[in-house]
Amino acid sequence: MKLLVYAVRLRALARQPATWEHLRPRSPQCPGKRCWASMKAVETRSDLLSRPCVTPRIMRPDDANVAGNVHGGTILKMIEEAGAIISTRHCNSQNGERCVAALARVERTDFLSPMCIGEVAHVSAEITYTSKHSVEVQVNVMSENILTGTKKLTNKATLWYVPLSLKNVDKVLEVPPVVYSRQEQEEEGRKRYEAQKLERMETKWRNGDIVQPVLNPEPNTVSYSQSSLIHLVGPSDCTLHGFVHGGVTMKLMDEVAGIVAARHCKTNIVTASVDAINFHDKIRKGCVITISGRMTFTSNKSMEIEVLVDADPVVDNSQKRYRAASAFFTYVSLSQEGKSLPVPQLVPETEDEKKRFEEGKGRCSRSLVSPSHHA
Repeated sequence: MKLLVYAVRLRALARQPATWEHLRPRSPQCPGKRCWASMKAVETRSDLLSRPCVTPRIMRPDDANVAGNVHGGTILKMIEEAGAIISTRHCNSQNGERCVAALARVERTDFLSPMCIGEVAHVSAEITYTSKHSVEVQVNVMSENILTGTKKLTNKATLWYVPLSLKNVDKVLEVPPVVYSRQEQEEEGRKRYEAQKLERMETKWRNGDIVQPVLNPEPNTVSYSQSSLIHLVGPSDCTLHGFVHGGVTMKLMDEVAGIVAARHCKTNIVTASVDAINFHDKIRKGCVITISGRMTFTSNKSMEIEVLVDADPVVDNSQKRYRAASAFFTYVSLSQEGKSLPVPQLVPETEDEKKRFEEGKGRCSRSLVSPSHHA
């Protein structure tokens, strides 16, 4: 009899208009009402653009280290995915040539609070500024303990995207403008745009060097902890264009930076912050990328690691190896109880290493490093 009732209900639902209303659970406090806000299944383009993109995901063991702390690279990848969704959606909001948004830069990102296995990450993204050819996206990450309902902010990040044509990947399309509630918002956004554009160019100019291996290095030197990872870019790493997702690159960069920090300290290390990540050029499917990391600076409680990404198009003899991305990661050392430990002081040997050490000291003095619990 129950099966017959269910079948009748399903046929009735099939004849009714397709809205989310029929699929929503009823609230136990209000049995006669639905507990979710009303929203039709078919929405207008403007409705989609005005509401921030929110993506929930539960943290699993393969997202974390042995202590159960979620890797910083895992969170960076989720941040980029949310940014790519909302910026691509916006760039295709008007009739015209279709495109996909490619990540150009990530501003400084601090890891404010720990996230652990079993918690749910809520990643929300919202467009805050558009120029003629770029989109600024603000992304927030909240962690939720689904047993207690407790939520806390773990990350805030600002990302910049450019729309690339699906017909010609070297063609950057124009971005549909956004409507600002205050004129000051547009002026402030324009200042941020000009600042990041200038810094991207300066970073590209000074990124000509490479990390060279050294035989039998001494402990606490740059050569002792420097590390590299080689990765063949496959289809699962790529966008519709056949280029690597920015989030995939950032996850690999964080992995290498973590290895450098662990080799230097030989303790449990965690990500405290990531300085601006600049994407200088696209990485094609089939490329072999080398992600290299080296220690540049240490204070009493933190260490800075420079990470460089070089791409080698092995299937294309016409193009040489090139610098694809670069960034600085800051790590801290923790005891088994989660308390901060002193960091062994780096011993710079060459003139270049001493110069990078002083530059790192300047970056450290300009920002307050707060220990977190992301690995």
